[in-house]
Amino acid sequence: MPVQSGHSRMTSKQDWLEMSIQSTPELVEPVSELFQRYGDAGVVVQLEGDWDPDNDQNVTTEPTKITVITYLKVDSTIQNRTAMIEIGIRLISHIQPLGQLESRTITERDWENAWKGHFTLLRIGKRIVLKPTWEGYKARPTDIVVELDPGMAFGTGHHPTTRMCLEELERYVSDGSQVLDVGIGSGILSIAAAKLGASQVVGLDIEDAAVEASLGNAKQNDVSNKIQVYKGSLPHSALDQEAFDIVVANLTANVITGLAQQIALSLRSQGVLIASGIITDRQPETEEAIAQVLTIKTRRYDGDWVLLVAQKESY
Repeated sequence: MPVQSGHSRMTSKQDWLEMSIQSTPELVEPVSELFQRYGDAGVVVQLEGDWDPDNDQNVTTEPTKITVITYLKVDSTIQNRTAMIEIGIRLISHIQPLGQLESRTITERDWENAWKGHFTLLRIGKRIVLKPTWEGYKARPTDIVVELDPGMAFGTGHHPTTRMCLEELERYVSDGSQVLDVGIGSGILSIAAAKLGASQVVGLDIEDAAVEASLGNAKQNDVSNKIQVYKGSLPHSALDQEAFDIVVANLTANVITGLAQQIALSLRSQGVLIASGIITDRQPETEEAIAQVLTIKTRRYDGDWVLLVAQKESY
C-alpha cells in the first residue's frame, strides 16, 4: 500500500535508482524524510499484512511489513546522494534496527509503471475521492474528486495521518472557510479543503519542491484561484494573525510542539487546529504544548499515529 509524497519530472531515456528498506512503524517518518531529502521521485510507504487502508473501520491489527521506497535519477550526483542516504540509515538504525538497504537500477518506463502500480483510486470519508490522473472514474453527484499526478509531489491518502486529516477537513470545512495548511507538501489537504467549500486556502512549506508541486496540483484540480502558497513557516510576513477558521498541520510532533503558539495566534476565535503526523509515543508532550494555547477537543488513533483536534476558545 502506497503512502507518501515526492517530486519528479521525467526526462527522456532517464535511468533511475530504486532504493528501499524495511522499517518499523516508529522509524517510517525519519526514513521517509531522509529519502525525501535526497531522492528525486518521492517516497512510497508500502504496508503489508491484514491491515486494509481502504476498509479499516473494524481492523485493529498492525501491518506485518513496512517497506519505504524512493527513486533517484542516475546522474553525476548519484554517488554523493546514495552515500548520504547510507549514512542517514546507519544513524537512524541506532534508534531501532532497520532492514537491509536495497537498491536496483530501472529504466524510465519501469519507473513510470512502478509509480502507477503504487497509486490507486481511493475513497475517504463520505465524499472525498483521490484519483490518479490515468484512472477512469465516474463521479457521483456528491463526490469531491482530488486528481493527482505521479509526476508531482503528492500524498495518496493511504497513510493514516493524511487520511485522518482529510476526514476531519470534511467534518470542519464549510462554505467560506479560511484554511491554513502548514507544511503543504503535495497540496492534497489544501486542494480537498478548497473543493469542500473553503473560500481561501493558504499553504506554507519550507521546501521549494513542495511549493512548486502543490501549485501544480492545485492547477490540475482547477482550484488555483483559491490556493496561495508561500515558502516558509510560521510566523510569516504574508499572513495576518487571527485570520483562519482552520489550521491543518500534518507534520511531526517536534514541529507541531514548536509551532503551537504561532498556530494559536493564526486562528480566529472558535477556530480549530487539525494536527497529525504524531506518533503515539510523542502524544503527551505534543498535547501539553497545544493545551497551553488551545483546548483539546478530539483524539483519534490509527495504529501508531494520533490526530488531535483543538479549538481556540473565546475569552
